[in-house]
Amino acid sequence: MAGLERSPSRPNMRGLFAGLKAGRVFVPGSGIQQRATYIHGKPPKDKIGAVQSAFVLMVMSLAILGPSGWILSRLDHYKTRD
Repeated sequence: MAGLERSPSRPNMRGLFAGLKAGRVFVPGSGIQQRATYIHGKPPKDKIGAVQSAFVLMVMSLAILGPSGWILSRLDHYKTRD
């Protein structure tokens, strides 16, 4: 098929995210990459329980889905402006 060849101007999608998977840090000015082995995690200061996790999940879901639900529930009103 003539339309399915890869164009030279289109980047390879695997190469686009290869730097993120490798865990390397680009050093500006030098043109080299270094491995990010100096990043270490620490144990949490306070334990977070299941109730607090559920509450935060509910609030975040409401903050993201609430406005879109508001608009979709009033879609007929928006279509018929007087």
